[in-house]
Amino acid sequence: MDPIVRILEEAKKNPQRIVLPEGNDARTWTAARRLVDEGLAIPVVLGTPDECAAGQKEAGVTNLDGIVVIDPATSDKYEEYAAKFAELRAKKGMTLEQARELMKDVLYYGAMMVREGDANGGVTGAAHATGDVMRAAFQCIGMAKGMSIVSSIFLMIMPEADGRVFSFGDCAIVPQPDPDQLASIAIASAGTHKALTGVEPTVAMLSFSTKGSAKHDDPDKVIAATNLVKERAPELLVDGEFQLDAAIVEKVGQKKAPGSPVAGKANVLVFPDLDAGNIGYKLTQRLANAQAIGPIVQGLAKPFYDLSRGCSSDDIVKVSAICAVVAQQG
Repeated sequence: MDPIVRILEEAKKNPQRIVLPEGNDARTWTAARRLVDEGLAIPVVLGTPDECAAGQKEAGVTNLDGIVVIDPATSDKYEEYAAKFAELRAKKGMTLEQARELMKDVLYYGAMMVREGDANGGVTGAAHATGDVMRAAFQCIGMAKGMSIVSSIFLMIMPEADGRVFSFGDCAIVPQPDPDQLASIAIASAGTHKALTGVEPTVAMLSFSTKGSAKHDDPDKVIAATNLVKERAPELLVDGEFQLDAAIVEKVGQKKAPGSPVAGKANVLVFPDLDAGNIGYKLTQRLANAQAIGPIVQGLAKPFYDLSRGCSSDDIVKVSAICAVVAQQG
């Protein structure tokens, strides 16, 4: 089954409450209407009355049935969230007045909704920078147990002739991960891949070297990260360091890394840094005509996903469905 079809079907089984903080953006309203009409999620849109009215008008959305609309500054949760956030950040010097100001910000209010269980997940970034989204998510929601860093994957769906589905991580957030961070990225990517595709992850740690073919600090970092993954997640099928062809082409893998259970069979590709990851997913998308779904944020205690500012309303719908499926699983 097409993985996107699978995700949409899974989302429909138990529609989750997904907060969409950008009520000032027409794409949010188009997506919210579709989420309700297609039974994928219960959208909660944030914004002032004027912002929401402008977004609705631009989108041509007049039917708000099934869409929850909240103005953070006048909501009945405003003071409660501000007090909890002030307490949460007290050691960082946060005062109640500062927290009240931040709770007027849709990103922080939305992230607190997720933290407090008033929403099952959040999807934003169409009108906000990634750094702002991640700052709110990290400060309000925090890290999942055992994770040392927030990262992301792109779900890469190859053209029909090939039909393979890969997860590429990290291609959007962490510029220069150290071995510990790279290990966290690998473990999180494996979990995300299984949650979204239903397929057991086979994880390749990528480098310009395969099994010691080159001596350099960069492959050494990948080797160290691979060893950490094996220690922390012994049940996970992972190996490295691999050049890309050794990771995904079976004949090459057998030649360059004989005996490896991962070589030539990987479906989760962990890149050594953000340069490689970002270039890798865009090359695959543009030259191989693959469908790139993401970035899908991982490592947080609860799902709160960032979008590209160039995203379409269809992207918001798909990422909201992904968010819902991940939220269903706990």
